[in-house]
Amino acid sequence: MKTVFRALRHKNYRLFFAGQGISLIGTWMQQIAVSWLVYRMTNSVFLLGLVGFSSQISTFLLAPLAGVIADRHHRHRLLLITQSLAMLQAVILYVLYVTHTITIWHILLLSLFLGAVNAFDIPVRQSFTVDMIANRTPNEAIGNFDREDLSNAIALNSSMVNAARLIGPSIGGILIALFGEGTCFLFNALSYIAVLFSLVVMKLPRWEHSGRHHESVMLQLKDGFNYAFNFMPIRTILMLLSVISLVSGGVQALMPVFARDIFYGGSRSLGLLMAASGLGALAGAIYLAGRRTVVGLGRVIAWTAALFGGGVIIFSRTSLLLVGMPVLLFSGFGMMVQMASSNIILQTIVEEDKRGRVMSFYTMAFMGLSPFGSLFSGVLAARIGANNTLLWGGFLCILAAIIYAFQLPKLRSFIRPVYIQKGIIVEPIH
Repeated sequence: MKTVFRALRHKNYRLFFAGQGISLIGTWMQQIAVSWLVYRMTNSVFLLGLVGFSSQISTFLLAPLAGVIADRHHRHRLLLITQSLAMLQAVILYVLYVTHTITIWHILLLSLFLGAVNAFDIPVRQSFTVDMIANRTPNEAIGNFDREDLSNAIALNSSMVNAARLIGPSIGGILIALFGEGTCFLFNALSYIAVLFSLVVMKLPRWEHSGRHHESVMLQLKDGFNYAFNFMPIRTILMLLSVISLVSGGVQALMPVFARDIFYGGSRSLGLLMAASGLGALAGAIYLAGRRTVVGLGRVIAWTAALFGGGVIIFSRTSLLLVGMPVLLFSGFGMMVQMASSNIILQTIVEEDKRGRVMSFYTMAFMGLSPFGSLFSGVLAARIGANNTLLWGGFLCILAAIIYAFQLPKLRSFIRPVYIQKGIIVEPIH
């Protein structure tokens, strides 16, 4: 347990972990409530996919710009702004709901707004991790950090997200059945108080501009693209992550269809399905948090991507809730370990002055492509059915995992010198 939670020895990270953990429960409660409300109002699989698309398409379009901003400006102040705007979105959603004026167009516009906020929040938050695990006084500048705790902090971030993913939908499903979707919107709005408080009371090292902060935004954006996509390990990891994200977006968008039309349940069934997937993802995050080194994660990425694809295939063929839940547990484990391992490797090998931009590309792959998965799955499910849509998605994941596995030897030849330079592995003495 000491190994699993070692990043919590940093006070700033403890504050963030507690505040963000509460806020994320509200986020997942709102997410399940929005999905259920849209499907209840419209009975449309297409509109269900469209809402998922609108909530994340802004992330895909704006994330590269957000990465440049994360490298040029104070990440802590940026987080205060993005979290405040996300809180405002939840408040507006709640007011529209309780005044009985909410329409599908309100939901679409607010989803677009939240997606734009997340486009900046996620790469900034990912980059901010290294600032929170620094062992320096507020008068010292940010530069070096405890590299040995970085992978653990990233894994704990994932465990926090998935603990909330486990708790939030479970509570949300019950509250929707008892009081309606508005209760989830209200809880989410109030939950942002916790994360804003944690950010305000942090004592952080002095932040300094990068030596290249006077360059144009477009030039730095171009440099970020060239760096990420000309370095094979970053490019390969992002490509596999994009496929997994595309399929997982479809799985999430179609979950209400499985809950109501295939398993013949209601909002509680939807909560149980999402909780099962969240439990598997939480187990995966804890597994990664217990690892002492980043070495070997390239191989882990390959088999967990295949595990996720296999789980999606099996889930698409079942018509029983009691079978679907354990299958989602294993697929959730595979998805989270693959995505978090990708994050850990990227943050380990990236050059410090390009961290924000690389994390923005990670955000594009991780969340930015998910709306396309939601949209495509909604369109495809209307034609060939939800079952067959997920079946082909699972096969696509397995194919991508096989292609990635064949590139592993070459991938290691690029990463090994970086690990030696950073002291992660020791070069043998001849």
